[in-house]
Amino acid sequence: MKAVLHNDRLKTIQRRHPWIFSKAIKRFSGSPGSGDVVTLVSEGGDFLARGLWSPESTIRLRVLTWEDELIDTGFWEKRLKRAIAWRGSVPPNEARRLVHAESDYLPGLVVDQYGGWLVLQALTAGIDRYKHDIAEILNKLLNPRGIYERSDVDVRAREGLKETTGLLLGETPPDLVEILENNHRFWVDIQHGHKTGFYLDQRENRQICADFVQPGMQVMNLFSYTGGFSVYAYAAGAETVISVDASHSALELADQNLALNGFSDTPLLAGDVFEVLRDYRREGQTFDMIILDPPKFAKSSQNLESALRGYKDINFLAWQLLKPNGILMTFSCSGLVEADLFRKVVFGALEDAGRDAQVLRQLEAPPDHPVALTFPEGAYLKGLLCRVI
Repeated sequence: MKAVLHNDRLKTIQRRHPWIFSKAIKRFSGSPGSGDVVTLVSEGGDFLARGLWSPESTIRLRVLTWEDELIDTGFWEKRLKRAIAWRGSVPPNEARRLVHAESDYLPGLVVDQYGGWLVLQALTAGIDRYKHDIAEILNKLLNPRGIYERSDVDVRAREGLKETTGLLLGETPPDLVEILENNHRFWVDIQHGHKTGFYLDQRENRQICADFVQPGMQVMNLFSYTGGFSVYAYAAGAETVISVDASHSALELADQNLALNGFSDTPLLAGDVFEVLRDYRREGQTFDMIILDPPKFAKSSQNLESALRGYKDINFLAWQLLKPNGILMTFSCSGLVEADLFRKVVFGALEDAGRDAQVLRQLEAPPDHPVALTFPEGAYLKGLLCRVI
């Protein structure tokens, strides 16, 4: 099956961006179905690319290859081998991302490893079509104890797909799987936790946090989830780390993770982070370090403005609660909010708070979450490490 690209959209091909939108396609032959392999050609009939068809999505074709090659078992194995080889070997019980979708030239596929288990996310119609074949190849290459699917993400609705979870191969993971990260121990809920169970993209930023913690610090970890930053801060010598999250179950697991690393009777606070910050402001409470790692505020372009207001509000409150020389680690994981825009929002919040600050480091995801230069949208995680003057 073939799809013909409008001549005025050839720049997309020259730039090798993997998304071909429906409006860029002039016509197509046959009746390609969900996940079918479709060859993209020019109006003159020249080969351009080959990818997977998504009839329900505005992103109609996701390019797998710019070469005239078959999309068969050998293709999938070659691409998976390459992605895994880039990560190198992983010691037992450690965790990493093995496949990072478009940035590993496998659009719509995410694969994470937690010790002996692999977790697969099929985000698009094409990957959903081939997920069992992909699982078989991963099983052959890595021989994990089990491969579990966590395709319970809202983006699948845009592909006409329902959310789904369950065992693909091997053993079902236990309720909690223990991993080791930079010599810290964590329980991970593969079957029900956020994303694939843990925020692997913050691994290096958690270590950076620890590098800036000084003994005796008062720290607040907001949107703390299962306590990753809290464990690192305590291990670095913080006197108190208040972990705040709206989810009681996340805080229960945070309590277990803190205890697993030898920290007990740590303050855990369930509530709306915006209200918690306002309460502390009324009480005159201040902190030496505040970590802001909120969920994705901007889920679509339609709610971008409200998302930016949310980012500004939460950073404004944090600036007000920091002591002189206090440290702010602030993040956005919204792909629609580019790094420059996020920096402007944080600056606007600083200006409104009447404070002065320095940017000490710009923060991003670790190397196992690469960003293809042809796919800048892959740089979804951005952050700033700042010091109040």
